[in-house]
Amino acid sequence: MGILYIIGTPIGNLEDITLRQLRMLEEVDFICAEDTRVTVKILNHYEIKKELVSFHEHSSRADAQRIIDRILSGENAGIVTDAGMPCISDPGEVLVRMCAENNIEVKAVPSPTAVTTAVALSGMSVKRFTFEGFIPVPKKERAERLELLRNETAVMVFYEAPHKLKNTLADLADFFGVDRKISVCRELTKIHEQVIRMTLGEAVEYYNTNEPRGEFVLVVEGRSAENTGKPTLQQAMEQVNKLIEMGEKPTDACKAVAKETGFRKSELYSALQN
Repeated sequence: MGILYIIGTPIGNLEDITLRQLRMLEEVDFICAEDTRVTVKILNHYEIKKELVSFHEHSSRADAQRIIDRILSGENAGIVTDAGMPCISDPGEVLVRMCAENNIEVKAVPSPTAVTTAVALSGMSVKRFTFEGFIPVPKKERAERLELLRNETAVMVFYEAPHKLKNTLADLADFFGVDRKISVCRELTKIHEQVIRMTLGEAVEYYNTNEPRGEFVLVVEGRSAENTGKPTLQQAMEQVNKLIEMGEKPTDACKAVAKETGFRKSELYSALQN
């Protein structure tokens, strides 16, 4: 029986690759890649010739099973992502889970990650943080996720694509307030790396006049402990109305806000009718 190696790669700058990563990329029998066009650039840069197998978010269970079967037959496989550490907000987690189900050994060959790099650059006091990945796109799911995070006191880390950044910043400002601090990290470790530290309100204004380019990591300050008390009814109703605007049914919106604020669902629903 073979082994699956989770092989990290640089998040941008190819000089950040490790000797162990290079050795494992050479030693495994084949490499499962999120995007073979991206991975082949790394392999070509370091003159490594290896079979690449495409494995991404649209790959089927049958595709995954074929990879598992090869490992069960004795081949060693590597799993890489486009940048950074695989299997975190990444399709590689499917293979790790299936290896566990089949008693296949999995080993990690770690690399930098955009999450911890951005947190380190944020300039915030980070005793703990929560990684939220990409916020759901559908309005209802997005509203539910942000409502759950409204009272989060830990620093929050989000990934975002450039064409979605403006909407995401606007929604974060709506749910967390325009005065909440944010560090917007762009193109980490690359030539055009940039970290802008400001408030959510300032970030919304900035990107309304500066078109977003590159990949972003957003590090958002958590709610301060002294401000986590019960909100006023007016503040609770503002939350209810925001959820309704984003597609929630009135009863569901009242239920969600009641859970977060301590108000009764019936009390919120009654205020909504008046």
